[in-house]
Amino acid sequence: MNCRDHCGACCTAPSITSPIPGMPNGKPAGVRCIQLADDNRCRIFGKPERPAFCGGLQPSEEMCGTTREYAMLWLDDLERATRP
Repeated sequence: MNCRDHCGACCTAPSITSPIPGMPNGKPAGVRCIQLADDNRCRIFGKPERPAFCGGLQPSEEMCGTTREYAMLWLDDLERATRP
């Protein structure tokens, strides 16, 4: 599955604990990544400074559903379920 245009749910909903350029302490869940452009595309996609977490989170029908709202809810549920 390819990423849905203008979504960016995976760059907003989950927390990222590793450094991101411009966010040295990572980002909390629900906060838009600073590397997410206005068109909801990753500015560092394919670059070595992109966190491994981001590269490992691959789009799927289960996660993405048919809308950005669905993906946000699914990822929010996953975030809560995996919280320490």
